[in-house]
Amino acid sequence: MKASGLRRFLRDLGPGLISGAADDDPSGIATFSVAGASFGYLPLWTALFSIPLMIAAQTMSARLGMVSGRGLAAAIRANLPRWVLWGACSLLVVANVINIGADLAGMAESSAMVTPIRAAVWMAFYPLLIIVLLAWSRYCVIASVLKWLTLVLFSYVFTAFLAHADWSAVLRYTLLPRFEFSRHYLAALVAILGTSISPYLFFWQASQEVEEERSQGKITVQSRQGATAAELSKSRKDVVTGMIFS
Repeated sequence: MKASGLRRFLRDLGPGLISGAADDDPSGIATFSVAGASFGYLPLWTALFSIPLMIAAQTMSARLGMVSGRGLAAAIRANLPRWVLWGACSLLVVANVINIGADLAGMAESSAMVTPIRAAVWMAFYPLLIIVLLAWSRYCVIASVLKWLTLVLFSYVFTAFLAHADWSAVLRYTLLPRFEFSRHYLAALVAILGTSISPYLFFWQASQEVEEERSQGKITVQSRQGATAAELSKSRKDVVTGMIFS
């Protein structure tokens, strides 16, 4: 890929990349850590198995946002009975509250490990920072910050090398699925797939596609409806990159 093509590719990355990075939240990392500590390399095949599922789900969400000009909740409200909307949104709120709590706790504890400041202080600081950014910053600024923050995920790559893993075993267990028919292993598989294919990301992806178009001056739903083949192709590359990165 030429330098100009690479720059254009990186510039086009957005909602899909950010959604993929958001999937690597503290609750997900905790799930993967527990599964790895309990079963070693055994669940590694789920990483490869979940990628096409994640791509399919997030691509549908992205296209829904681009073509309908609405987020997922608005699309449900426009096309399905009200009880479906209330049910989906109620479950989303519950899941988000739990997830946000886990994320803030993970961020606070991690910050306390590398600074002399107590976790309780960080726990108060991060919500205030998020509120300030959402209230007084434009979408394009927030999206740009989140996009650059995805680079932090490369720390996982460095950690993998520092862990001195048996790379032949990693490759073998990733490409050749192996099962352990026990209650704890099945529970770990459900947890891994559940935290990898998170329903809140469907709402996130569709809404961010809408926000991308709003930032381009497409304020009304009618002006946002429809997408060209080139736009859909660009979105798919973004989603595929984000899900593989995740």
